[in-house]
Amino acid sequence: MELSGKSILITGGTGSLGKALTKHMLENFPEVQRLVVFSRDEQKQFQMAQEFDHSTYPQIRYFIGDVRDRDRLNRALKGIDYVIHAAAMKHVPIAEYNPMECVKTNIMGAENVINACLDSGVERVVALSTDKAAAPINLYGATKLASDKLFVAANNITGWNPIRFSVVRYGNVMGSNGSVIPFFINKRKEGKLPITSEKMTRFNISLQGGVDMVMHALEHAWGGEIFVPKIPSYDIMTLAEAIGPECEKPVIGLRPGEKVHEEMITSSDSYFTYDLGKYYTILPSSHSWKLDDFIKTFKAEKVVEGFQYNSGENDDWETVDSLRSLIKEHVDPDFEV
Repeated sequence: MELSGKSILITGGTGSLGKALTKHMLENFPEVQRLVVFSRDEQKQFQMAQEFDHSTYPQIRYFIGDVRDRDRLNRALKGIDYVIHAAAMKHVPIAEYNPMECVKTNIMGAENVINACLDSGVERVVALSTDKAAAPINLYGATKLASDKLFVAANNITGWNPIRFSVVRYGNVMGSNGSVIPFFINKRKEGKLPITSEKMTRFNISLQGGVDMVMHALEHAWGGEIFVPKIPSYDIMTLAEAIGPECEKPVIGLRPGEKVHEEMITSSDSYFTYDLGKYYTILPSSHSWKLDDFIKTFKAEKVVEGFQYNSGENDDWETVDSLRSLIKEHVDPDFEV
């Protein structure tokens, strides 16, 4: 992908994926003109600036702002070419307890980003989604589904503007803030790993896998696609065994809004879903480009009607040994059992 002379803004840029994207771009595309880290957490920006300082990386900028603030977004997007929208309120129980705060950030914030991009010279926008947006049962998933719909539909109102909006949807990111793996690693010091359900399964993707998806969407999206990776699953008891084989594993019950299995593509989505090889893509029901051209360009193959992709019925599974290796590689280099 050619990023020479381009200016990029990442909302939620101090989060786990935002930092991983920042590192990836600075290391692999040093010719970027500007890389703007946009977030509302001044402490995280201060800490991130110790690792990616302006003297070493003159391209980087740190911009305090909230996606709820349309005026601040307008200011931040001046001269920006590409936007990666990673800002979100994502903790399921907190969203259940504070529903309107989640709506304001994840839905109204998404609309603010879309309108600010349409009003500026932004060329491409990639929004981050979650497996919880497919057939959602919690508020977080419902707000992210609404966000996905907004970003897909934004392509219908671009008019003369050549801007393209797309979405990437994936499962649990290994080692991300608030995820189960660092939680278990910390809890094993107490000799007890709380299990919400012994049947629980989750998709598993590394931070680099998430970064690769975003870069793929930036380069290849035609507008309106929801990209979904082909990734393995793990069940919670296998993960608990990988991290704390000697620990007690009490079953405490599901948390508010929690699923036993996660979905990324529902059977209803199958009518618009195509296999691209490394990824699936859910195409919009209406689009400005020709479907036959898309299929030919990407060698896309339509999935069978009724196809669904969920973590409990996956063909690819992590084992105790593979999880331990991945944790050591992607989460904690000092991890030992």
